[in-house]
Amino acid sequence: MTVLSLCFLLCADLLQVAVGYLTVTIEPLLPVVVGEAVTLKCNFKTDGRLREIVWYRVTDGGTIKQRIFTYDAMFNTNYSHMEDYRRREDLVYQSTVRLPEVRISDNGPYECHVGIYDRATREKVVLASGNVLLTVMSPPNNISVLAENTPAPFSRYQAQNLTLICTAKGGKPAPSVYFKRDGELIEVISYVSPTVGYEGAGSAGVRGARPLISRDLDDTKLRKSLSLLGPEGRPGRLNTESPGRSYMARQPGQEPSPATETIPETVVSREFPRWVQSTDPLYFFSNIHIPQSDGTVLVQAKLTWTLNPQLDNDALFSCEVTHPALSMPMQTEVILAAPKGPKLVISPTRAKVGDTVRITVQGFQVGSPGNDVFPEPLYTWTRVGGRLLDGSAEKDGKELILERVPAELNGSMYRCTAQNPLGSTDTHTRLIVFENPSMMKNTQNPNNGAFGLHKLGLICLPLILTVTVELT
Repeated sequence: MTVLSLCFLLCADLLQVAVGYLTVTIEPLLPVVVGEAVTLKCNFKTDGRLREIVWYRVTDGGTIKQRIFTYDAMFNTNYSHMEDYRRREDLVYQSTVRLPEVRISDNGPYECHVGIYDRATREKVVLASGNVLLTVMSPPNNISVLAENTPAPFSRYQAQNLTLICTAKGGKPAPSVYFKRDGELIEVISYVSPTVGYEGAGSAGVRGARPLISRDLDDTKLRKSLSLLGPEGRPGRLNTESPGRSYMARQPGQEPSPATETIPETVVSREFPRWVQSTDPLYFFSNIHIPQSDGTVLVQAKLTWTLNPQLDNDALFSCEVTHPALSMPMQTEVILAAPKGPKLVISPTRAKVGDTVRITVQGFQVGSPGNDVFPEPLYTWTRVGGRLLDGSAEKDGKELILERVPAELNGSMYRCTAQNPLGSTDTHTRLIVFENPSMMKNTQNPNNGAFGLHKLGLICLPLILTVTVELT
């Protein structure tokens, strides 16, 4: 080692002794859940005299620093006094900031700034800082499942698509959403575009197909058509263009699409058609994330497939949501069910001429204790053998209102049709209109008023003639 090197090291050591040193480190943090307490720890090591400690919360990408804690050593008596400034003495300090109940708004970077006095001048302040990222997680607080584009009518002659939408709100980061059918995970075909029309066979942006789960066929539920079986005896994917054609193999390069398939052979039924359908439905899945103003992410997952009323009726579909802040998945479920006859209630029970009559749907004749039907049915009202009171042929809604019913409606029959993509059913009710006594009193003697005026005229006429004679 040369003399020059020794002199350099000696000068560096003397300079370090004169100026002092300062190192700042912040302990890393694991993600925390909203509502939990968190402690930010700032460790610094120095041989100088402490001046201050300042904590900042950094927002807007680092452009704004909000001071959340300040420690001023000048006004604190509990700091270490160094007796010999020429003797090297390492002091280890720790500054902690505790957030008792973190919120989503607390998410982001934090900085710890430490200042010490320069050993040489004892007036100049030497600064050093460290930073840490606080990640605040929020589990979803609400999940729900609904059917898209409902209420929708029932079609006996053409298969329909059904799309279930699972919405998860309040999660940060975005939760993972998946669907199950009858307790089994549904393997899906993911596609880019979440909006595919029910008509037309355009590309659905398929990313890749995987094996799909299959449900055992029940011959009592599904009537197969031997003319539509494939070469190996398996039900084929049906053509969507011509009802007269039979099995046709998929052309090379042709991708599956969630567009509705038109089934050429049906058995017309009052409630259920008997679609001839493949045993393995294709499930298409899309997933979108929508950032919210409060920092959470709303997730909407869609599951689309071609509905088979025989197989899908009474099927249990569940939406499950997993999140790092949850110890177990959140779940909500729906049971697909066709309406089984709406239960109608007439109010008032004894309707009279001139009353306003309401016929309301209150549940269904047959079903679960809650009488739940999913998807939501479409209710249509008609009058058997004529038009409704306002002249319209039909009306939609859960309630039919007949204002100021006339006596001519007595005995008229009304039909309520409840339908969803799984089936359709009708319920009839007869309207009985009783006479209204208050209206009958006003209409019993319509000529009473005219007779009174005529009698009054006969009495007054002689008086008028008498006065006229006396004047003349």
